Amino acid sequence: MADSTEQPQDFPIPPASFSFLVESILMQTQMQLGLFHLGENEEDSAPNLPLAKHSIDILGMLQEKTRGNLTVEEARLLENGLTELRFRYVQVSDEMKRRGQPEQPAEKKEDDRPLIITADGGKGSKTE
Repeated sequence: MADSTEQPQDFPIPPASFSFLVESILMQTQMQLGLFHLGENEEDSAPNLPLAKHSIDILGMLQEKTRGNLTVEEARLLENGLTELRFRYVQVSDEMKRRGQPEQPAEKKEDDRPLIITADGGKGSKTE
């Protein structure tokens, strides 16, 4: 009998691998560039160029730090993915400039700052 704490899975979780990590960041960056329209609200798929640039920089750092330690397939995936993302970044940036749109998302209000939630629920108490 199955343990009652187990959650049914709709799909199998792929094994952890370098290729899966790279493909995940590639997909995330494509979404940040606004290349996918997943919802009815167009603002949800609006490009966020600073965030996309950051993700591209992360992939570039991975490429630099893993140089000489990857299989041919892994190195090719990373190189081709970075080339494509950099090309798309320039395209999206140029398109936004042509339309007169800002490259950064609308400024956040001060009370929209990210919150740091600690293990004690943010109360600041120490556990011993």
